[in-house]
Amino acid sequence: MRYSYTPSGVCSGKIEFDLDGNRVKNIVFHGGCNGNLKAVSKLLEGQTVEYIEEKLRGNTCGVKSTSCADQLAIAVRKAYGGESK
Repeated sequence: MRYSYTPSGVCSGKIEFDLDGNRVKNIVFHGGCNGNLKAVSKLLEGQTVEYIEEKLRGNTCGVKSTSCADQLAIAVRKAYGGESK
């Protein structure tokens, strides 16, 4: 199923991805650091919600209290069914 998430506090305006069970696929960031976010999307292709949370939750960007990667971790958890730990 395709999901769309509007992140908060980051440069990216929207994150889209598919969930197949607990596997995340076809991640697309709209806005943000294009090259870095394309790489993040490729590296996470087919990974589980739990893996993405473990690796990315809490990552910050500069002085911001969040990052596009952190927002992705939040988004996949919400889509999968529940708040993050």
